[in-house]
Amino acid sequence: MSGFITPFLERWRLTAFASSLLMLAIAHAFETFGGLAPCTLCLRAREVYWVAAAVALAGMLVVRMQNGARFKVAFNALLALIFAAGVGLAVYHAGAEWKFWPGPTACASTGASVSAGDMAALLNGAKLKPPACDEAAWVFLGLSMAGWNALVSLKLTVLSLLAVRHERAKP
Repeated sequence: MSGFITPFLERWRLTAFASSLLMLAIAHAFETFGGLAPCTLCLRAREVYWVAAAVALAGMLVVRMQNGARFKVAFNALLALIFAAGVGLAVYHAGAEWKFWPGPTACASTGASVSAGDMAALLNGAKLKPPACDEAAWVFLGLSMAGWNALVSLKLTVLSLLAVRHERAKP
C-alpha cells in the first residue's frame, strides 16, 4: 500500500466521519450561500452521509473498547456498503438529470424559504416551482452536483474496501 494512503486507512473510521461531515457542510453551503434549494434526491444523498457519519462515529467508539479492535473490518465493510449505496443514489440522480431515465414522480422539496415578494406573487396567481430532481442546478466541468457526489461516493467506497483489506492484512 502507498505510504501516502496508509495513515488514512489506519484511521479509516475517522477519515470517513470527517469526509461525511465535509460533504454535508458543502451541501449546506450550496444551499445557504449559493441559494440552491435541494430536491428530494439531494436530501436522500445527505441521509447517506448522515448514516455514514453515525456508523463511523460508532466504529470509532467501539474499536476503543476492550476487544473492540476485532470490529474494525466489520465497520469498514459497513461503511463501504453505505458509500456504495450513495454511489447508486448519485448515479440514479445524475442519470435523471441527464434524462437517461425518469426521476421520481414526487420530486419536490419543502425546505425553501419564501420572501414577502414571493408571497405576493403567489397571491397574484404565480405558480410555485419546487426544485426538480431531473434538472441540474449547478454544473462544473460537465458534472452536476449529483455527478460529483457519485465520484466522491465511489472514492469513499473504494477507500473503505482498501481499509478492509488493510485491516485483514495485519498479523
